[in-house]
Amino acid sequence: MSYSRFAIYYVPPVGPLADFGASWLGWDVLHGRETPQPDMLGLDDITMTPRKYGFHATLKPPFRLAEWQNVPALEAAASDLAVNLAPAICDGLELTTLGGFLALTPQGDMHAVRRVAGVCVRELDPFRAPASEAELARRRKVGLSPLQEALLVQWGYPYVMEEFRFHMTPTARLPQDDIAVWSTAVRRHLPDLPNLFVLDQIALCGEREDGRFEVIHRYKLTG
Repeated sequence: MSYSRFAIYYVPPVGPLADFGASWLGWDVLHGRETPQPDMLGLDDITMTPRKYGFHATLKPPFRLAEWQNVPALEAAASDLAVNLAPAICDGLELTTLGGFLALTPQGDMHAVRRVAGVCVRELDPFRAPASEAELARRRKVGLSPLQEALLVQWGYPYVMEEFRFHMTPTARLPQDDIAVWSTAVRRHLPDLPNLFVLDQIALCGEREDGRFEVIHRYKLTG
């Protein structure tokens, strides 16, 4: 399989939460296949954007591979990173609203989760091709703070490091009047959420020719 971009995601392990994400979005990112969605009016529309990425939380945002790098070297680097990186534990997941999106977010002290994401961004950055001027311009259209602008220039994405927020989104951005309705719908389909959230694995994912992401390999954090 040839991939145009790569990313480091947290993808829920096999189980009820992963099953929910695959069914709700209509795309199983772990196995790289379509899945039937619940028969709900409007669900296809509000999941069209997140469907291509699969149910996940971004740790290192999607990037093109630098010309002087290759996929086996990226896989080896991700494996080495995981071996030396300790897992993160925080309070359980909760359905919240984040910038107009519904999102599952961990609660409580987030320092350990930010540590994991920060290491992924920093240690694997030698594999990232520099962002194009078009990419930078597109990111700047939303209006960035000085810190976000600095992060964009350094890491190719404005919402990393200090600006990082761990989140798994089951919807695209929703009109304000629709948030309560879809929040109720998501809660009806969600499995019981854990009282403790353990981030103990990362997934190297690739963007396929059809524009959808799939897991290439998972790595346990054993540091």
